[in-house]
Amino acid sequence: MSNPTVAAILPVVLLVASNVFMTFAWYGHLKYPNQPLMLVVLASWGIAFFEYCLAVPANRIGHQVYSAAELKTMQEVITLVVFAVFSTFVLKETLTMNHIVGFAFIALGAFFVFKGPL
Repeated sequence: MSNPTVAAILPVVLLVASNVFMTFAWYGHLKYPNQPLMLVVLASWGIAFFEYCLAVPANRIGHQVYSAAELKTMQEVITLVVFAVFSTFVLKETLTMNHIVGFAFIALGAFFVFKGPL
């Protein structure tokens, strides 16, 4: 990909989309506790396939601009944001101050990964 702006932004968009799929794959079945475990495992694998179809290109394109550590950090922060929204609106769970503080510490760690050498 020759356009550096696209190589910088497209991985973020793809990682957000892939995390939406993965969050549904990992946690969506919690809304259906009476479904057989094998059924939810197979459904989760099917959903996760689409996550991989987005995450792998995100990392391949993103590695032109970001280090592997930056891509992984970005992915973790995106995962937390997507999970917080999913947990609140789909699972109807409340985010507590403990969750927010914990997520803030992870975001602080991400800041240092992207900051560069100290």
